[in-house]
Amino acid sequence: PYHYIPTQYVCIIFVTLYSVSSLLHLAQAFRYRMWWLFPTAILAGAAETLGWSARLWSSVNFMLDTPFMIQISTTIIAPTPLVAANFIILGRIVRKLGSRYSRLSPKWYTIIFCGFDIVPLVIQALGGGIASGATTQAGTELGARIMLGGIATQMVFITLYVACAAEFLCRFFNDRPVRVCAASRSFEGPRVVMDRQLKTMIFALSFSTFFLYIRAVYRLIELSDGWNGTVISTQNYFNVFDGTMVVLAMYTLNFCHPGRLLNAPVVLAPPEKWREAMSQYSGSSALSIDSV
Repeated sequence: PYHYIPTQYVCIIFVTLYSVSSLLHLAQAFRYRMWWLFPTAILAGAAETLGWSARLWSSVNFMLDTPFMIQISTTIIAPTPLVAANFIILGRIVRKLGSRYSRLSPKWYTIIFCGFDIVPLVIQALGGGIASGATTQAGTELGARIMLGGIATQMVFITLYVACAAEFLCRFFNDRPVRVCAASRSFEGPRVVMDRQLKTMIFALSFSTFFLYIRAVYRLIELSDGWNGTVISTQNYFNVFDGTMVVLAMYTLNFCHPGRLLNAPVVLAPPEKWREAMSQYSGSSALSIDSV
């Protein structure tokens, strides 16, 4: 069913990598009391471990359909909870740096984007179930098309999330709050300084999102090419653009963990710089009003 025999040692490497990362996320969740890691990063790692274990099974019994369908369903669905972890981390960064620079509150980042993340998860699960239970070629192709729709939906939501994050960071660095009225209320307190821990977390979040986006693009191309296409029939493509990308995304959050980087004390700007920024913003606001 693969059009190739999965390489056994490659499967063993990925099973080991995903298992270790999942155990690390489990330990870090308990250490930092971040229970939201269980339905996100830990769930993603467990699903990837299952998927690659099925590929390892196929390397020994490559004519069996069961391990093939297990790995198809799990490796397509598995990164979705990890994407949700990135959404939650962005919300916490917004809360740390100041929600006045964001169009959404930290709470709504979690509610909206994690809610959005459930949609492609359900679509992909539905497609995977249809494909794995199909007894005809038409049924298998229908499942693949549904999974393709789930991947495409996920890419749209990731793109929206990246756009919101980029706007937030641009507004923060340029000290341009979203609304004047909200800014005037927020100016009662000092501005937060982006310290080394926050910068590291933002870079890590960017890399993790990039890896997951590359993986989504690959999956979109793979499923668009069909079950007998060149992309799905080439093992190296899958190893590099799916397995490796998700491994890098998971280990990025292991080494640059939000529990360590987001729990540091907030650093506030000196009063002089805050008053200067406040006066500059007030001047620019008055200028824009006069020009109207």
